[in-house]
Amino acid sequence: MSKFIIGGGISLKGEVKVSGSKNAALPILCASLLTTEKSVFKNVPDIDDIHSVLEIFKALGAEVKYENHTVMIDPKNMNNDKVPEHIISKMRASILIIGALINRFKEISIPFPGGCVLGKRSVSAHMDGFEELGCKIIDDKERLHIKAKKLTGKKIILQEQSVTATENLLMATVLAEGHSEIRMAATEPHIRDLCLCLRKMGAKISGVGSSELRIKGVKKLKGVTYTIQGDYLEAGTFAIAAVATKGDVVIKGINTDYLDALWQKFKEIGAPFRLKKNEVHILPYKRHIKAVAKLRTAVYPAFPTDLQAPFTVLLTQSHGVSKIFETLFEGRLNYLFELEQMGAYVEYLNPHQALVIGPKKLKGRPISSYDIRAGAAMIIAALIAEGTTEISNIKYIDRGYEDIDMKLKKLGANITRIMPFDNGNDLTCDH
Repeated sequence: MSKFIIGGGISLKGEVKVSGSKNAALPILCASLLTTEKSVFKNVPDIDDIHSVLEIFKALGAEVKYENHTVMIDPKNMNNDKVPEHIISKMRASILIIGALINRFKEISIPFPGGCVLGKRSVSAHMDGFEELGCKIIDDKERLHIKAKKLTGKKIILQEQSVTATENLLMATVLAEGHSEIRMAATEPHIRDLCLCLRKMGAKISGVGSSELRIKGVKKLKGVTYTIQGDYLEAGTFAIAAVATKGDVVIKGINTDYLDALWQKFKEIGAPFRLKKNEVHILPYKRHIKAVAKLRTAVYPAFPTDLQAPFTVLLTQSHGVSKIFETLFEGRLNYLFELEQMGAYVEYLNPHQALVIGPKKLKGRPISSYDIRAGAAMIIAALIAEGTTEISNIKYIDRGYEDIDMKLKKLGANITRIMPFDNGNDLTCDH
C-alpha cells in the first residue's frame, strides 16, 4: 500500500497552480455521452477518478484518448450492455452516467455506485427525479434498473440540494421533450461549469448559478471543445496549508470569488492574505491565530464540507475553543480520532459536532486517510507536526488531488511517496 512520509515544521513558500476541477470534470465528461459527435476537454486533472470514468466509457464502446490534461471522447459507437461493474461499485460519481445513458439508450442497469465512506449518501434524489421525467425504476437492493420510453419535461423539486442529483437531472432534461424546471438545485461552481458546457453543446438552460434551473429540451446536442475550470477546493486546501505552516504562498488558476466563505474565516482567525481575481497570496503572520465561534458547513455558497477537515486541522493551532458543525455528511468527523492520536485536544460530541481546543502541538506518528478531504487534512497535520508522520491509505488522496506531493515539494515541503513493489519491498518515488 502506498504511503506518504512527511517531515513537519517547514513553512511553505512559493507559487502553485491548481489543477482542473475534478468535481467539474466528472459530470462534464459524462455530458459528452449525450451526443454522437466527438468532444475535446482541456485542463482535465490527471487523477484516479478521471481515469476510472474514462475506463467506463471505453468499456461502453467509446473511443477515448487522454494526453497532457486533454481528453478526446468519441461516443458514436457506444452501447449499454457492458457496464463495468467493478469500477462503478467503487466510485460514487459513476452515477452521473445515468442521465446521459438513459437519453441515449432508454435503458440502463448498474450496481449501486460506491466511493468514499461518508455515512448515508442516498441516491433517492436522483431516482425521484428520473421517475418524474417518465422513468420506471426497479431497485433489487443490488442493482438499479432504469427504463424510459421517452423523457418528458417536468418541474422537479429536489428533496435536498444534492450536487450529483442536480447534475444528473440536468443531463436528463436537456434532451427531454418540453420544458423542465429543477428547483432546490445545488449551486456549486462545478454545476455552473456543467451548465456552460451543456449550453455550448446546444442545450437551452437558464437560471445558471441559481437554485432554480429552467431547461427547454432540444432534439440533439453537438460535440464541443471546452476547458475545465480550476479546482477551487484544491486552492482552498493549499491556502489552509499555507496558513497552517505560517507560509508565504501564491495560489493561481482559480476564481477566488468561489471561496468567499473561506476568506471570511481567514479574516475571523486573523490570517493575512491578498486577493486577485484568479489568484490569492497567503501572507506569513507573526501573531497567533484565533479560534472561531463556529465552523458550520452547508451547501454553496456557505463554508464547503470539503474544506471542513483541512480547516479543523488549522484550528488545532488557534487560541481558544472552536465548534465544528458538519451538517451535510455523517462520518466526516472520523479523522478527528487521528488528530487526537497526534496530540490535538478534541471533544467529539456526536457524528456531526465536535469541539477543538487550541493551541496544541501535534506530533508525527503513523496515521491513515479516511476519505479524499480527510487525507488532505492529514497532510496538513503532518506538515505542522513535530517529527515525521507516515500517512497510509493515500489512494483516497490520489482520487481527488493531482500530484499533491510534487506540488508541496515545490513549496518546500519534506514529503516522500513510498510505493510497494510486487515483491513486498517499498520503492521511494519522487516522480
